[in-house]
Amino acid sequence: MEKLARKQVQALTPYLSARRIGGSGDVWLNANESPFDNEYKTDFARLNRYSECQPKELIEAYAAYAGVKPEQTLTSRGADEGIELLIRAFCEPGEDSILYCPPTYGMYSISAETIGVERKTVPLTADWQLDLKGIEENLDSVKVIFVCSPNNPTGNLVNRDDIVSLLEMTKDRAIVVMDEAYIDFCPEASTKDLLDQYSNLAILRTLSKAFALAGLRCGFTLANEELINVLLKVIAPYPVPIPVADIATQALSEAGLARAKYQVAELNANRAYLQAGLSILSDKDGHEGLEVFEGWGNYLLVKFPQGDELFKAAWDTGIILRNSPIEDCVRISVGSREECEKTLGFIRNYYQ
Repeated sequence: MEKLARKQVQALTPYLSARRIGGSGDVWLNANESPFDNEYKTDFARLNRYSECQPKELIEAYAAYAGVKPEQTLTSRGADEGIELLIRAFCEPGEDSILYCPPTYGMYSISAETIGVERKTVPLTADWQLDLKGIEENLDSVKVIFVCSPNNPTGNLVNRDDIVSLLEMTKDRAIVVMDEAYIDFCPEASTKDLLDQYSNLAILRTLSKAFALAGLRCGFTLANEELINVLLKVIAPYPVPIPVADIATQALSEAGLARAKYQVAELNANRAYLQAGLSILSDKDGHEGLEVFEGWGNYLLVKFPQGDELFKAAWDTGIILRNSPIEDCVRISVGSREECEKTLGFIRNYYQ
């Protein structure tokens, strides 16, 4: 079977999601999931019928939440499907390229490689910002550019002025995709207001993080109507199962939004607690090399002395964190206060 697969697929290394990596423990801070397990009810009716391609009630609810028009909103199986749709819709395999700026989310590369679209990389600067000059020098054949803000795994925000410069640079040339999977933790940093000015802007969103619905697999793409209509040409006929639409609509109700707002505030407080505790530790003698980076999502990136060893030691004690491609850096999802306390306590003891 391997020999029958396309050459790109034969050479492909699958994305190592947190679930694929596995682990065994009682503290799971490796997948940027929410610790809140909220209850929903659905009657599981109408399952003998196909769902709407774009359920009207869900589209209207998310558009209202995001502050855009329904015709500027498309829902899909997580933001991951949005990534794939954008590449399939705008890139000719074997001719066009995507461009992204590592260190960042790995699925941009995987999706392009699977489809047979070339990948160009322009690494982030030393302070994890866009290298605009480098991007401009590499725009030949590029149709889609992915920018993640807050960026995964670094946690930082991309400078807004640089985003505007990138949109100007790529007018009538390429689509700029702002991945805002974590924007609910810092909504003031969203680029949604730029949709009115830039027809080449697309924004990815998800219910997985702030709405505690990672298992639902429900995401959104926000863009101008013309771009949305292009995506509707390539999306599957029935991408949103009826129970998914029902639960997502409940999450976006007045009560659901109030709950999400409260839980986001609690997670932001837990992030501040974790950041403060680790920062105090980094200031102590004998802990040279421990650095806590500013984070705006529901996770923190931390540089440890011998980070791989710290990661493995935590793993062996049942505290499952996420190793990062950045040397000696470990990404820690923000969980419940109890989980944060247990993780912080383990790290303190480890470096004593």
